[in-house]
Amino acid sequence: KWPIDTRLTLDDYRTLVRTYLLGPDTLHVTIDVEGRGTIEVQLLSHEAPLTVANFLRLVDRHYFDNNRWHRVVPNFVVQDGDKTGTGNGGPGWSIRDEINRERYSLPMLGMALSGPDTGGSQWFINLSEQPHLDGQYTIFGKVTGSYVGLARIVQGDVIRSIHR
Repeated sequence: KWPIDTRLTLDDYRTLVRTYLLGPDTLHVTIDVEGRGTIEVQLLSHEAPLTVANFLRLVDRHYFDNNRWHRVVPNFVVQDGDKTGTGNGGPGWSIRDEINRERYSLPMLGMALSGPDTGGSQWFINLSEQPHLDGQYTIFGKVTGSYVGLARIVQGDVIRSIHR
């Protein structure tokens, strides 16, 4: 099924390039986790402009608000972005992969996939160095604040909100 239907026009892509690729790389979001505190994230718009634009589109629509972390694997990842809580849900569209030179060393935001070019709304943060994920999953952000709240997340914890 190639090319994938991203539902974006040529003008949409031009706007994305102007906004995220040519603009400042200083976009941040705060993830507020009930009972665990906040997680500060810098979005890497120069490395993954389509993924960052897609993520912010969902953030602005409050898509992630009141979601539960549906996958937590100690010393590996915490994952969210599925309203159904099953690990099978998505927004109804897919985005292209944007493999870049970033590495899963520090806690980084990555796009969860079920195959090439299948990203949508599910994303994860690695909890420890994961070199086997490098070059396989789009990295589009990095945790910049304290890791304390992140390390305390358990499956089922609620994301109160994600905001810019």
